[in-house]
Amino acid sequence: MEAIPGPSTARKRRRDEENVPESEDYDEALSLEQSLTFSDTLVALRIMRAQFPQIEKVSVQPFILRSQLYSSVKDRTQVDRELESLRRDKVLRIFKLNTGQDDHAIMFMDDYLNQIERVIKRMAAKKQDELAVFEWFKTHVITSKLEPSIEHQELCSLLSFGGNVKDEHISLLINAGLLTRQLIDPNMYWFAIPNIGSLLKGLSQGRKELLSFLNRRRYREMMLAPLEKKRLRLSPLDMRFHLRDLIGSGHVKTVHTPTGLVVRVSKD
Repeated sequence: MEAIPGPSTARKRRRDEENVPESEDYDEALSLEQSLTFSDTLVALRIMRAQFPQIEKVSVQPFILRSQLYSSVKDRTQVDRELESLRRDKVLRIFKLNTGQDDHAIMFMDDYLNQIERVIKRMAAKKQDELAVFEWFKTHVITSKLEPSIEHQELCSLLSFGGNVKDEHISLLINAGLLTRQLIDPNMYWFAIPNIGSLLKGLSQGRKELLSFLNRRRYREMMLAPLEKKRLRLSPLDMRFHLRDLIGSGHVKTVHTPTGLVVRVSKD
């Protein structure tokens, strides 16, 4: 069994990996069978980021689902521990997704900041007032509050380091898709990824479509290589994205055979 590296080794490895240009090391053309499992969470994140599907008319930076990491790094405790360390180091952010399930998305911090910049440009094009709140949000909130949610009073307190906070500032952040109110407690907000709505719909529908397809097959299974090449009708996300998700969530499993990996629906 592979030994889990200690904290100092992990930190050194992380620094080394962050200095490697992605385009040289992470080949997005690798098949899923060639890049299904990894020993390291950050390596898995970087490869999945490089393999994020190119989606027309959707302006969302690459994100990775926690379930996809669980499909790729065998030790879930290691995944959770390394994710927590990367979150504290501000390498990435973790978002609770509004799918009705326990779904979490992971986005590299640089990508998230780029996403916010796109929002600012879009709001400026609409000639919105009070745009300064986005800079306050980037400078004082994102860097201080690393958890997936924030309470109303704490949000206002952090924003006030930038200027005089008004109700319309909070409304602007919500309308821009950077915050969503929690249904259980309206005084709590989830941090959110702007423009992700259509992809969340595709995520839910793609899961159902792929499971339905496999359930209709004899033995409820298919070879991974030809399955990965198929296209889903109801999701803009590609088959590889959905397969990683469903393997990690336990809805399907992979089985080694003499002719290659088989994807099989897990028994109820």
